[in-house]
Amino acid sequence: MKPSDVPEIVERTLRLGEVVERLLYLDPASGRRVELEEEVPYYKKQLRLVLGDNTRIDPTDIRDYVALDGYQALRRALERMKPQAVIDAVTRAGLRGRGGGGFPAGVKWNTARRARGDRKFVLCNADEGDPGAFMDRSVCEGNPHSVIEGMIIGAYAVGAREGWIYVRNEYPLALEALALAIDQARSCGFLGERILGSGFSFDIGISRGGGAFVCGESTALMASLEGKPGEPRAKYVHTVEKGLFEMPTVLNNVETWANVPKIVLRGADWYSSIGVGDVSENPWGGSTGTKIFSLVGKVVNTGLVEVPMGTTLREIIFDIGGGVPNGKKFKAVQTGGPSGGVLPESLLDLPVDFDRLAGAGSMMGSGGMIVMDEDTCMVDVARYFIDFLKDESCGKCLPCREGLRALLEILNRIVEGKGRRGDIALLEEIAECIAETSLCALGGSAPNPVLTAIRYFRSEVEAHIRDKRCPAGVCKPLLRYRIVAEKCTGCHACFKPCPANCIAGTAKKVHVIDESTCVKCGACYDVCKFDAVAR
Repeated sequence: MKPSDVPEIVERTLRLGEVVERLLYLDPASGRRVELEEEVPYYKKQLRLVLGDNTRIDPTDIRDYVALDGYQALRRALERMKPQAVIDAVTRAGLRGRGGGGFPAGVKWNTARRARGDRKFVLCNADEGDPGAFMDRSVCEGNPHSVIEGMIIGAYAVGAREGWIYVRNEYPLALEALALAIDQARSCGFLGERILGSGFSFDIGISRGGGAFVCGESTALMASLEGKPGEPRAKYVHTVEKGLFEMPTVLNNVETWANVPKIVLRGADWYSSIGVGDVSENPWGGSTGTKIFSLVGKVVNTGLVEVPMGTTLREIIFDIGGGVPNGKKFKAVQTGGPSGGVLPESLLDLPVDFDRLAGAGSMMGSGGMIVMDEDTCMVDVARYFIDFLKDESCGKCLPCREGLRALLEILNRIVEGKGRRGDIALLEEIAECIAETSLCALGGSAPNPVLTAIRYFRSEVEAHIRDKRCPAGVCKPLLRYRIVAEKCTGCHACFKPCPANCIAGTAKKVHVIDESTCVKCGACYDVCKFDAVAR
């Protein structure tokens, strides 16, 4: 669609109820235009349990949400279920936290319910800080009441009267939508004193995050809510027993809370039938329900993808994402955000669930998924993410603070052509030390990009160190541009774009690059139509 199409849509579709045929999706396989969303390849394999209602409601009007059975799960919980029955349903459903760790929500809630404290809190982590990720933002902006209803049900289950949503400050629309939704829910009797005429009271406030990536970690988030620096604390004190203000606290992320009303309304058996694994006897025994991924990078169809747990990487990237554009070859995919691992082509048929990804050296994380093609340098990718994590480390514990700095120093040397024999072993040793001894999950998972780059792309790392060569042609200090005499036609096309004037030769004669003055910008490589410039 283009802006110029809007008048026709208003006139024909909004006024007359007609479909503008030429604007329908054109299926490249059949050559026909399709009207139904489920016929579009991007949506065929998706199961949009959480995102599905985003297209059907006005997030600023609570009546739209109520019209789609909104707050009916809350009514059922308050009128027909004891708090323990709600927890049991969530446990049997197999719901695991969608924020990264994959901890069973029912187990967490049950511990919090039994914990002693004068006050109990229910928190929502909407501090989505992964580069390229916007799953939580979409839910908060498009269907904020699903998150609020989930939190109210959770509060009823664990015995909490106070709740907070910790929202990333860079999400102004999400903040606006959540604030309005809370006001509307309160005015309709879904929040506040004696909710829906019951004896249960609960209310929610909003806190803006300060932009620190580490505040996505539970204890750092709670410290920030208390007005303290966002720094994590040791894990031997569990937040479900002593969390916010040293009181029992349940923290789940946006997507986790949005699943809760559906479980209560449609049943644990229905939810556990989606996904993989058996959670009937062990809440850690599977990955049930759906997961939203932010599919970005070198892929034809970028955007949010919600699929049943256990869908393979190949189905997500190629069947839904449409594969790699411009005829390039798939090289790797990083799952789980900056702390996730890079997985190679040989693992494309890996089912995406908590345990399989962890076994491959990556993780589910909050759902980031970055696709990379043949022109991506895996050493440079590892260096980029370690640089990001080094900046975002709170610096409280030495392994993370100094370990990430050491990893980055070695990686910088390698991409500059100064790699040394033994660097790979040193990277592995430092990475394992960081993972095993860091205070929180940021440090514990931070080495993943380095370890998986070595595990799956070792030959590429070795080429940087041993041969001083970047196979992907990304690391400039390792590049060497030269003209292949047999292919050069002397067309002169490489002369003008060269900023260093380092190309010599006359028209229709073989040209030569003066490597001593070449700035390695790659302009000659980009413009040559005869593949005469090699690197």
